[in-house]
Amino acid sequence: MNNNPLLTSLLRYHVWAHEELFATLHGLDAQQHAAELHAALRILNHIYVVQRIFLAHLQDVEHPYTATNTTETPTLEALHEAMRDADRAYLEHAETLSADQLNERLPFMFVDGDHGCMSREEILAHIVTHGGYHRGAVGRILEQLELAPPRDIYTRFLHEEQPPRREQQ
Repeated sequence: MNNNPLLTSLLRYHVWAHEELFATLHGLDAQQHAAELHAALRILNHIYVVQRIFLAHLQDVEHPYTATNTTETPTLEALHEAMRDADRAYLEHAETLSADQLNERLPFMFVDGDHGCMSREEILAHIVTHGGYHRGAVGRILEQLELAPPRDIYTRFLHEEQPPRREQQ
């Protein structure tokens, strides 16, 4: 029922960008770059926790989080799998929404106790932009190791997903 193809495309980009970044992190020497990998995992875990919190708001269910990160840091493998599950849940949720549902405003409570209210569409857009912001921070960590971070840009995603876009019109 895709009532917002741009939003769906942005969510697919979000998933693609996560996969690109996790692939790069899996290539790091975990012993040589333990501190940097830990910092990257803390940032990515924050993205994941925020995704789970807002998914709970979208689904009108409780979530177990009292902060936007967890005390324990998951392993790279565990976090990658958890992020895949969350990303898949967002794509599936977005695909089912009607135009009216996208515009529906949802009241919720932030983990710090403040009240919030956003439309479903705004929440989905927030998830995409929030992830991009923090993936950039992980990219800076990689640059400090003199490693090229993935080119996490929407145009690259579009052209990889749809190669004919590169052909002259």
